[in-house]
Parts: sequence; structure tokens; C-alpha cells
Amino acid sequence: MTSMSRASLEKKPAEVASMFDGIAKRYDLVNDLVSLGQDRRWRRAVVDAVAAVPGERVLDLAAGTGTSSEPFVDDGALVVPSDFSLGMLAVGKERRPDLSFVAGDATRLPFADGVFDAVTISFGLRNVVDTDAALREMLRVVRPGGRVAICEFSTPTWAPFRTVYMEYLMRALPVVAGAVTRDRGSYDYLAESIRSWPDQAALGRRLLDAGWDRVSYRNLTGGIVALHRAVRPA
Repeated sequence: MTSMSRASLEKKPAEVASMFDGIAKRYDLVNDLVSLGQDRRWRRAVVDAVAAVPGERVLDLAAGTGTSSEPFVDDGALVVPSDFSLGMLAVGKERRPDLSFVAGDATRLPFADGVFDAVTISFGLRNVVDTDAALREMLRVVRPGGRVAICEFSTPTWAPFRTVYMEYLMRALPVVAGAVTRDRGSYDYLAESIRSWPDQAALGRRLLDAGWDRVSYRNLTGGIVALHRAVRPA
């Protein structure tokens, strides 16, 4: 099993961006492989949770190549895909030139107050260097009554499965992903970041502390993934 210290997870923003730049071209393929295709169902759950109506403005953070943004476009929303990795954005813009990609740091978003109806981030919040600052920034850029949807790896609810899952994650993810991307080191980091991430209830408390209201969550695939929702107070 790969052994990593807490210090090894404390990457600087530029290091995180560079890591994702290096795996951008095969990132979506790896996601499909290691999730056995479940990532598409998880992303669809996010779109359903946001429930954007045509014309609403949605900020999709950690959008990567835009895969998570495409369903919002299909539903008629005005989506802005944003990511800190220029490599991810370049791959996305080449594949979907119609999307309005914006480079942005989730802890210092380049948008005015209250300009979005909803904000979402899928499988990216745990890679932001300051989670609480990001949650506050998301609150700032949505209008009063606007909502947030966060889809992130979490803690499986059944203890025996949780043990198997963590063993699979730490052993198989870096091996499979590394074989595809030729960059096992990045996926060693990503696997450990999943293992170190707060559980469902803890992330809910952090949303409340950041100022969000009506916080709730639902487990997907037995808690492998959790979908948190909240609303900005009016």
C-alpha cells in the first residue's frame, strides 16, 4: 500500500494545477475506467439536484474539460465552466469550443457578487487548497436564494464495504490510472486525498459554517460519493 503523510497532501496551488495539466488529455477516460462508468450517473445526479431552468446562470467549478458542464447546456442553462488548470481548460476548449471556459481559483473567484443562480463542483473540492475559503466564495457569487451542489467522494456507509473500498482505492486507482496516463504519482496523491476527505456530516457542518443554509446530502453508490446541497440565505 502507498504510504503518504499529511505533509505530502499539502500541495501549493501551482503544484495542484501542474498536476492536473499533466493528466488532462486522459482524465475523462481514467474517470470512466476507475469508476466503472458510474461517474456519468453521479454527474447526472448533480444536474438533477441543481434543477436549472433555461436561462439560469450556473457556475461549474473544477469543470476540467467541461464534461460536467455539458448536461447543463443540454438543459438550456447558461453555464460557465471554470478550472484552475490551464491544461484542462485547453483540452476542454479544443473539444467544446462553444463553452465559455474561464480560468479561476476557487478561493478567489473572478466573478462579481451574486451573479449566478447556482454553483456546482464535482470531484474537485477536496483538491482546493482552502476548502472553507472556497465554500465562502461560492456563497458570495450566487444570488440570495441561490443554491450549491457539491458532488465528492465520501465515506461508504457499510463498514465491511468501506474497508474493501479503501483498500481498492489505495491499491488499484494509482495502478490503473497510472497505466493509462503514465503518471502514477498524481493518482497516488488523488487516492490519498479521497481517503483523507471529511465524511458526509463533517462536510455538511463546514457548509453551515461558511454561511450556507438548508444543508442536506444524499449518498450515491452506498456512500462512495455524497451529493451535498445547500441554499444561500435570502
